[in-house]
Parts: sequence; structure tokens; C-alpha cells
Amino acid sequence: MVTSGQRTRERSPQGEGSRLREELIAAAGRLLASDADVDSLSLRGVAREAGVAAPSVYLHFASKEDLLRAVVDTHFTALQNAIETGVATGHDPASQLLAGCLAYCRYAVEHSGSYQLLFNTPRPDIKDLSFAGTSGAAAFQTLADGVGACIAAGVAQPGDPFRVATNIWSALHGTASLRRATSGFPWPPLEVQVRGILEAFTGIPYRDRSTDEEIAQDGAT
Repeated sequence: MVTSGQRTRERSPQGEGSRLREELIAAAGRLLASDADVDSLSLRGVAREAGVAAPSVYLHFASKEDLLRAVVDTHFTALQNAIETGVATGHDPASQLLAGCLAYCRYAVEHSGSYQLLFNTPRPDIKDLSFAGTSGAAAFQTLADGVGACIAAGVAQPGDPFRVATNIWSALHGTASLRRATSGFPWPPLEVQVRGILEAFTGIPYRDRSTDEEIAQDGAT
């Protein structure tokens, strides 16, 4: 029997357990992205959202914490993929750094539920206490590597890439969060703002590298 509000799901063919695992992760992600309270979130509720029997969840996750870790890892991987796709559009270290940072901010805007899930989930046991080796660390390392490449190429001022990247990330997160929360503020185009952040922390003269046409194309963002 399917109760009111419960999703229905076709039975997966034998051997497709990984599909069920992905559906459970997606179901938990939907609940969290819709501002569901983490503490009140239950495996039974996730099963209901996915349209499966509650015992099915335990075939893939030993506890709610295990499931939530998988959700966070999945969303960090999506963010990392978006950043790497952006970096690939650059043609030199400076443009690659800018493209990666813009991709980060655009992900926060275009996938606001996912971004909020990653950074606004008030449950420390969802995220590893050690930053090293996590999906979030991989995304941050892309930024640190980009800063390091600019320093090595002589286009950025000397400094510790990790520390510089930390400052840039803090500014980008603030930018993404504030632009979403205060949309009525007269924000400049996103690319203009990100260029300014990178100029401030790296010394790269992005104004000299851009054209009015490039900035105008970003004006609606």
C-alpha cells in the first residue's frame, strides 16, 4: 500500500542496487535543499521521499550520518565538476583562475539548494572533522593550484597559495551568499565583482586583460 504523500518507485532489476543508492542520496538531498531540518530528518522519511520501503535504506547506509555524508560528498563532487569545467575554458593561468572562480559563484546561484546544503547544514557530524581527503578539499585544492600557477607564471604577486586561496574562497562565498540573500542591492555584474576580488588578493591586473564587451556579456548575471 502506498500512503498519502509517498512517492512510488518501480522495482529496480536485480543487480541495480547502485541505482537505489543514488536515488536515496538524491531524495535526502531534495529534502535538505528544501530546508528540511537535519535533526528531524529520518531514514524513514528519506525512504518515503524515494518511494521505497524503509528497510531498503539500510541495505546501503548503516545510519543517517552515513547517508548524509554521501549526500554532502555527492554535492561537493558536482561543485568540483562545475569548477573544473570552468577552468578548462581558460587559456592561461590568470584566465583559468578567473573562470574557475566564476564557475564557483555561478554554481551557487544556479544550484542554490545544493550550495545551501553544502555550507548551511548545521550538523558537524555530516562533514569530516579533518578537511584533508574530502570532496570539499578537492574543490578548494583546485583554487589553491590555480593561485599557485599564477604565482609561478609571474602574473600574481608572491605569496602562500593556500593562504591566498583561503582569502579568495572567503570572499567568493560571501559574494555568492550576499547576492542571493540581497538581490535588490545594486550589485555590479558578477564577473566584474569576481575580477575585483582576484585583483585584490593576487594583484593580477584583470582590468587590463578584459574588454568592455566581455564585461557587458556578464551584465545580466
